[in-house]
Amino acid sequence: MPYSVTIKASAAKALAKVRGADRDRLIDAIDQLAESPHAGSALKGEFAGLRRIRVGDYRIIYEVDDGALLILGVRMARRREVYR
Repeated sequence: MPYSVTIKASAAKALAKVRGADRDRLIDAIDQLAESPHAGSALKGEFAGLRRIRVGDYRIIYEVDDGALLILGVRMARRREVYR
């Protein structure tokens, strides 16, 4: 059973700023999370409880809520900026 995907307004705004093929790859990666939400790596430290996937020069930071079958997009940015 696929998960539903919800993207926070801040992540949607960041996605809207990405153009071209990078944006298409990010959207495809988000769609794939609905089928396999635990595909990303678990984060540690202050980001414990979140997961990440790498898409080219970008990282998608997200949280999986198994009880509600919901993936909440948290942050999407270039790799050097995403953890700031």
